Amino acid sequence: MSSDHADIRPLEIAVSGQAGVDATLQFIGRIQTPFTDRSLCPRQGRPDGPECRIEIFPPWDQALQGIEDYPRIEVLYWLDRSRRDLVVQNPGHSDRTFGTFALRSPVRPNPIGTCMVDLVRVEGNVLVVRSLDCLDGTPLLDIKPDRCAFSPKAAPKPAG
Repeated sequence: MSSDHADIRPLEIAVSGQAGVDATLQFIGRIQTPFTDRSLCPRQGRPDGPECRIEIFPPWDQALQGIEDYPRIEVLYWLDRSRRDLVVQNPGHSDRTFGTFALRSPVRPNPIGTCMVDLVRVEGNVLVVRSLDCLDGTPLLDIKPDRCAFSPKAAPKPAG
């Protein structure tokens, strides 16, 4: 949580969160993107965006078996540089305020980001993807096949 409230936009509301630990997450990899500042990240990713790399750490790299059968995957990541204290936000692209849960802003009490990405190729323990919208070095939480098309790419039909 940021202790510097100077970056709050007009009409935003920040709160103090509860101390305590009630969940444990394990980072299974690291995401590499060309985005070094939040202002450079595309909103919701872009299918024509740059290729990005998702490195999966051992022993979790073994869990990639079969991932190449899915053209789209969902990536879940920890927005480690996001503030966590805003309950009302004023998005930069709007003159309205919204509750945090009505936005896809990275500013959240539990800053978990998700993005549907196009799987370009698999290089060992690295997934090369397009459409990511997070900062370089973002910790990876999980990867799942696209829930809207949960079926592997069709195997090529035999010739003849």
